[in-house]
Amino acid sequence: MNSRAFTFSLVIAFIAMAMVGSYISAEQDKLTVKYGKSVPVVVAKVDIKELELIDDRKIQVTTIPMAYRAKNAFTKPAEVFNTIATVPIKAGEQITTPRVTYPGARSGLSRQVSVGKRALSIQVSEDTAVSKLIKPGDRVDVIALLDYAGGKLDKMKVKTVLQDKYVLATGYKVTNTIPLITTGEEKKRKDLTNYTSFNTVTIELTPYEVEKMIFLTRIGGGIYLSLRNNDDQRVDRMEGATFFDLLGEDAQDAKAYFAEKAAQQRQRR
Repeated sequence: MNSRAFTFSLVIAFIAMAMVGSYISAEQDKLTVKYGKSVPVVVAKVDIKELELIDDRKIQVTTIPMAYRAKNAFTKPAEVFNTIATVPIKAGEQITTPRVTYPGARSGLSRQVSVGKRALSIQVSEDTAVSKLIKPGDRVDVIALLDYAGGKLDKMKVKTVLQDKYVLATGYKVTNTIPLITTGEEKKRKDLTNYTSFNTVTIELTPYEVEKMIFLTRIGGGIYLSLRNNDDQRVDRMEGATFFDLLGEDAQDAKAYFAEKAAQQRQRR
């Protein structure tokens, strides 16, 4: 009797399971008809910042009903590798074509230039740019040797031309830097994290300051960048340094020498 009851119970259980399975299948069919089949989409695994490079550590693939798939959503991780977020993307959000781009104008230097300002590059070397230890985001003073008397030592002056200027880039490396350079149709990755092989520093200036700097580069004499603390934004009135300032107490003797030499030249005329 117990054996019959047990067998009967198993039959009832199997029937119940079949009915539940059939019900679930029917409900799934209804949901599929209403919301569509499940499809893969690429979503952010972590919060992704604007202008941040996207790699396999920051994304994952999940499946959702077709009705909830965003327009132009990516479906394969390879489609978004080495792209750049054009806007912040929260963890769990779908990644779509308008939200990413490849390095170029959209992610380049122009986005970093403040409205009303201009970017200008200056040729530098190790001795004119603090051994090339300057990084994007630093602040510098621009110092120049002004020779306005044809090489006469007593007429030369070293002058701080600009103060507290923001460094936008050093060579290819830009503020909010993306460690990726692309060449040709194939996207080739180049790490710029420790990039020091640059020959130019790009600083942010007003249009009038750009004009002054272009004039300064044309007349020669040497341009130097002096690195300053980012929190020090004080602008001082600076007279500049001359040959006589270097001599200090001996300046009077030098002035007398140059005055005598100038008098002799006038007599020869």
